[in-house]
Amino acid sequence: MAWRVISRDGEEWHVQPAAERRANQSLWQLTLAFRVANQATEPRVFWASYPIESTSKSSLFMQAEKISDEALRDVLIQHRP
Repeated sequence: MAWRVISRDGEEWHVQPAAERRANQSLWQLTLAFRVANQATEPRVFWASYPIESTSKSSLFMQAEKISDEALRDVLIQHRP
């Protein structure tokens, strides 16, 4: 998944995927970085885990491509700082 722009309550957020594999784990886990697009205000950034795992990073990112904008908005609503 390339970065995407999600709008919520008049704000634009940039969403970018990252693959994370913890020590002694064989699966990669998807983590999403959310950054508010307007940096003129106080910078707001947060990371959220997303329930996708894979043994392959490329497979993980291919699955992330299929995440809908609405699902990303739901994550934003749940974790919004």
